[in-house]
Amino acid sequence: MKLKVLLLIFYVIVFFNCKKTSDPQKPPLAEVKQVTETYFGKEIYDPYRYMEDTKDSIALKWIKAQSEYARNILNSIPGRQELIDKMKEFDSRKQAKFFDLQITENDHYFYLKQTPNDETGKLFHRIGFTGKEELLFDPETYSKDSSQKFTIDNIIPSLDGTNISFEVAPNGSESAILLAMDVNNKKLYPERIDRVWFSSPSWLPDGKSFLYNRLNSGDVHDPNREMDSKVYLHVLGNDPSKDLEFFSRSKYPGLGILPEEIPIVSYDKDSKNLFALILSVSPNLKVCMAPISELNKNAIVWKTLFKESDQIYNFGTTENDLYAYTPKGASNFKIIKMALAKPDIEKAETIVPESKEESITSFTINKDGLYYTTSKNGVSANLYQFQYLNNEIKLIPLPKASGDIYLKTKGIQHSDIWITSMGWINESLRYKYNALTGEFKEENLSPPAKYPEYADLTVEEIEVPGLDGEKVPLSLIYNKSLKKDVANPVFMFGYGAYGYSMAPYFSPNLLLWTMQGGIIAIPHVRGGGEKGDSWYKAGFKTTKPNTWRDLIACAEYLIKEKYTDKNKITINSASAGGILIGRAMTERPDLFAVAIPEVGCMNTLRGEISPNGPVNAPEFGTMKDSAECLALIEMDSYLNIKDSIAYPATLITAGMNDPRVIYWQPAKFAARLLAANKSDKPLLFYTDYEAGHGIGDTKTKQFESLADIFAFALWQTGNQKFVK
Repeated sequence: MKLKVLLLIFYVIVFFNCKKTSDPQKPPLAEVKQVTETYFGKEIYDPYRYMEDTKDSIALKWIKAQSEYARNILNSIPGRQELIDKMKEFDSRKQAKFFDLQITENDHYFYLKQTPNDETGKLFHRIGFTGKEELLFDPETYSKDSSQKFTIDNIIPSLDGTNISFEVAPNGSESAILLAMDVNNKKLYPERIDRVWFSSPSWLPDGKSFLYNRLNSGDVHDPNREMDSKVYLHVLGNDPSKDLEFFSRSKYPGLGILPEEIPIVSYDKDSKNLFALILSVSPNLKVCMAPISELNKNAIVWKTLFKESDQIYNFGTTENDLYAYTPKGASNFKIIKMALAKPDIEKAETIVPESKEESITSFTINKDGLYYTTSKNGVSANLYQFQYLNNEIKLIPLPKASGDIYLKTKGIQHSDIWITSMGWINESLRYKYNALTGEFKEENLSPPAKYPEYADLTVEEIEVPGLDGEKVPLSLIYNKSLKKDVANPVFMFGYGAYGYSMAPYFSPNLLLWTMQGGIIAIPHVRGGGEKGDSWYKAGFKTTKPNTWRDLIACAEYLIKEKYTDKNKITINSASAGGILIGRAMTERPDLFAVAIPEVGCMNTLRGEISPNGPVNAPEFGTMKDSAECLALIEMDSYLNIKDSIAYPATLITAGMNDPRVIYWQPAKFAARLLAANKSDKPLLFYTDYEAGHGIGDTKTKQFESLADIFAFALWQTGNQKFVK
C-alpha cells in the first residue's frame, strides 16, 4: 500500500468545515487531516486517520466535546426518565436475578446474584439446590476508589468446590484481575493475576493449581495487547510472576500457532486429558491433546486432534469416546462419534444426522445419553436425546413451547440435567428433567416475576423475500390490539455475524417499546446462524453485503405491508452489528428515520490494526488479501458515507474502555457523518468514559443506555411524550 498526504489539505479542511449550524452549543466539526492510500488498485480517502492515535489531543478534545453535547441532549429528552423509572420498577418485582451458575459433581452451587438493591452481581455459594446460601465476594467492596465500578465474570470452581477462581474488572473494561478464594474460609488467596481477559482458568486434579491465559498488557488501547498471549500454570499461594509458561507459540513453535490466536488449555476430568485449544473468532476449532500424565513434563508431546479444515465447532468426551458437532457436509450440522484412544475424524460415525428442517444448536453429555437442541429459523427450539444403549434418537416434549433452550449437566457420571427455556414474551424457566419418568420439575433459583403489562403481546414469525429472493426470517412483537398503520413506530434490531443467532429471550425493558404503541422487529439476517452454517457463510467476508441488504428487505416489507412507514423505522445493533446498521443507513439513507449503532465496527478496513482486530480477521477478512480487502472496504460504513446526503437521525456510541471495538472506529464514523450530512436531523456521538463494550456495565448504566436509545428513537419518530 502506498501512503501519501494530499497537497490540498487546506481546501479539504475548508470544504468539510464550511457547514454552519444554528445551535450555538453544538461543537465544531472535527479537524480534517486527509490521508490517501491505495489498496489493491482502489484509492481510499481517510480524512480522520489521526483519530487512531490514542494520544492525539485534538481528537480526544473533539470526542470529549461531542460526548458532553450528546449527553446534554439525551438527558433533556422528555420521557427518558420515565423509561428509567419503569425499568427500576420492573427490576423491583423480582427477588433476585441469578446468572453464571456453576454446579460441581459434589453438588456445590456457585453463582452471581443481583437483588434490586445491587448494581452488579455478587458471588454466592450453596450446597445443593435447597442449601443455605452464603455470600463469598462482593465486588463493590473490592476497591476504595469510588470511580472504579468492579464487576465479576468467569467464575470457575475447582473440581471439588473447595476453591474458586473469578475475574474482577473495572468500568466495563473487561481488563480483569484474576482472584482465587478458599471457599470454606471465604478468604482470598494473596495473589492478584492481572492482564487477563477470558483467561478460562482450568483447575487441575489436585484442586490447588490451575492453567490460565495471560495477555501482554492490561491497556485496552495497546495494539499488541492480545498478540502472543500465553498459558501459565499457577499454584495457589505462589507469586504469579514466577508462574510456569505452559503453552504458547514460543514454547511449541511446531504447532503453527499464529501471533493473534489465543491459546487455552483445559483439563477434562472425564477423559483425563489435557486439551489445548488454539482460538480465534473462527468457529472451526484447532485442538491438540495430551494425557494428564504429561502435565509435569518440560515439553509435552501434543497430538493434533482437530485442524481448522475439519470444521469442528464443539466437542465433548466420555471415558472412551469423543463426540463432535460439525457442519462439514451438513449445513444444518451433524454430531459424530469416534474412539478417544484413536480419534480419526475421517472414520467418525455419524450418530445424529443432519435435519433438513432444523439446525442443531448445542449438545451436552450425561450418564443417560447425549442431549442436543435444535432450532428452526433460530426461533423455534426442540430438545432431543440420543440414547447410548439402543442408539435411538428421542424427541423430548417440553412443558411449554420454547424459542431457545440452554442445557446444563454435572457430567458423565450423573443423570442430572437442567433445561432453561425462554421466548420473546415469556420469562425464562429452569427445569430439572428426569429421564426415567420423562417429568420436568421447575428449579428456578428465584420465583418468576409477573408482567401483566405484556399479557396481550403476540409474536408473529414470518419469512420475507430478500433482495435476491432468499427468504429471511423476521420476528415481530406487538400488542394484539395493534392494527397495521403507517403511524406505528418500529424498533428493528439484528446482528448478522459469527454465526450467532438472534434467539428469543425475554427482556421486560426491551418490551417497553411495545408500551409506546410500537412494533419490535428482529430480522434474522445472513451472517447469523438461524438457518445453519450456509446462512452464516452467506453473510461472511465477501458475501457480507447480504447482511445489511436482508435488513433493508425486511424494512421494505414492513412498509409495503402497511405495518409502518419509513419515517417511523429505527434500526439498532452493537459491536459487529455496527456493520449491519452503518451500511444499511449508508446504502439506503432514505429508508430509515433513526439509526443507532452502539460501540460498532464502523471502520472495518482499519479494524485489523486495532488491539482486537487481528483475532477477528477470520470473520471479516484481512487487508493483506485482495478479495478480502475489497470486501472490508465494501462493508466499511465510514468509507461509504457520501457528501451532501440526507442521513437519518443518528445516535452513535463508543466506550473509552472498550477492549473489543476501539473507540476511534465509531469516532471516525461520527466525524465523517457530521461533515457529510445535509439533513437537519440530530446526529449525536456519545463516548462513555466509564464503560467499555457494554459487558460488565452496572445495572444503572444498563438502564440509562437503553433509555437513551429508546428516548432518542421515540423523539425522532414523533412520539409526543418524547418530542423536545
